[in-house]
Amino acid sequence: MTQIELIRAGHDYAFDSIDESGVITKMDTKPEMGGVGYGARPMGLLLNALAGCASIDILSILKKRKQEITDYKVTVNGERQSGKEPSLWTEIFMTFSIDGDVDRLSAKKAIDLSLDKYCSVAATLRAAGATIKYELILNGQ
Repeated sequence: MTQIELIRAGHDYAFDSIDESGVITKMDTKPEMGGVGYGARPMGLLLNALAGCASIDILSILKKRKQEITDYKVTVNGERQSGKEPSLWTEIFMTFSIDGDVDRLSAKKAIDLSLDKYCSVAATLRAAGATIKYELILNGQ
């Protein structure tokens, strides 16, 4: 079982979340709700988690396929329900930018395997109704 401990960090809605390894994640809410810019917003952390989860899978798969990656970046954009509480993610678009001696088909297959099979965060977001789409930019193209 995973354990997270959350403690208030001196402001109304500023928090430090500490995982079982001692890693601290700073959280806050948006300024309109009293946030002070202390940390990430919780719903944004879901997009961070998606990028991280998928990237671990993708880089692992490409490494096993002996693909040489020199640079890697993921950009995630998300759209939430409007006028509803809770306001869930409905549409998520990811851009994977990969540079190196990497075969396009291998990169696409790695992304598909991650998003459709291995990434638990992607599966969780889909189960909540989100659609996840992506584009691959390989060596600037």
